[in-house]
Amino acid sequence: MPELPDIVVYIGALESRTIGQPIEGIRLASPFLLRTVEPPLASVLGRRVIELRRIGKRIAIGVEDELWLVIHLMIAGRLHWRTAGAKLAGRNQLAAVDFPNGSLVLTEAGAKRRASLHVVKGEKSLREMDPGGIDVFGADLKRFKAALTAENRTLKRALTDPRIVSGIGNAYSDEILHAAQLSPIALTHKLSSEEWEILFASTRETLQRWTERLQKEAQKEFPEKVTAFRKDMAVHGRYGQLCPRCGEKIQRIRYADNETNYCARCQTGGKVLADRSLSRLLGKDWPRTLEELEALKRR
Repeated sequence: MPELPDIVVYIGALESRTIGQPIEGIRLASPFLLRTVEPPLASVLGRRVIELRRIGKRIAIGVEDELWLVIHLMIAGRLHWRTAGAKLAGRNQLAAVDFPNGSLVLTEAGAKRRASLHVVKGEKSLREMDPGGIDVFGADLKRFKAALTAENRTLKRALTDPRIVSGIGNAYSDEILHAAQLSPIALTHKLSSEEWEILFASTRETLQRWTERLQKEAQKEFPEKVTAFRKDMAVHGRYGQLCPRCGEKIQRIRYADNETNYCARCQTGGKVLADRSLSRLLGKDWPRTLEELEALKRR
């Protein structure tokens, strides 16, 4: 799922291409994409783009008369900039927003259709689209800690809950926790003052570093290769590969469609965290340490 750094880069690329441009047409290849009926989609036609905003993991395109197109890419949705009037070819191409200088095309890989498009009018309606999580760049340490300790949750769940923190998902939460050398299952009510300072700094530094890096990559071309798996990430998507800090193999916790990656040596004191599927299968034989894990592999 595109997260804060990706959304910020998308918005920057769109600002340079759409601000001041009128929307000449909107083509929907999938009727399930549009989730609102009032205001009608046709109400934005002919109106010029005034501004773009990030609303959590959503992209809001503001046009004249206080109308907004709000796009949520979910897990597999992506944006592309094509020549004006480019055809929507293939089942993954769901919609196109046409401008005089090009077309913004929305695609979604896979069979599930989770991406969404809303049309809303006015600031109040736009604010209602916001899950309410804090912006880590607009918050201080006290507010950050208060948000994450409102309930006693694991760090992984707290960081990825859009009602608590804005714009962070599975990928960057892994990177943040590795940078902070904290366990993904550590409880928010158990952190020390020093750990809160480290987590807050690591959250801001990780997001800022990746945003700047992706912005640099997108200076000349539209960001076409937005992905949650980047080769220079420390742990996310790198199960079985070596930790860049200590050289130990990256571990994982799998649940539903998600996977948490972490370094046991750097983050959990050498403890291998239980994987729901495998730990149930192995029962008492589930390895508790890296040494036990290696011994199991040698059997």
